[in-house]
Amino acid sequence: MRYTSITRNNDFLRAYRRGKSYVHPHVVLYVNKNRAGKTRVGITASKKLGNAPTRNRARRVLRSALTQVLPPNAGSVDVVLVARAATAAQNSTQVAKTLRKLMQKAGLPLLPQKEPA
Repeated sequence: MRYTSITRNNDFLRAYRRGKSYVHPHVVLYVNKNRAGKTRVGITASKKLGNAPTRNRARRVLRSALTQVLPPNAGSVDVVLVARAATAAQNSTQVAKTLRKLMQKAGLPLLPQKEPA
């Protein structure tokens, strides 16, 4: 993975409390500045989504979409993605379009969009 993972619960809680949130039916994006000097990413999927395979698919879709949108040197930010009920039913390109819009609102740098062949 190109990003450092957020693993500590305290870091997730800081992003939820102090970070700015951007909501869409596919995903919730939390963005918070950090002092680590690098981009850190956390992906969560609660048990409300369904059983373990459904949650794992939602996380895989979010991870794949994130690699299509966010450059590895996006600055000193914590990015937390929370899967919603519709996430597992989408494919990664649909979620990537959503993430691109949300990250543009958040003022994060984006990878250039690939044009269809």
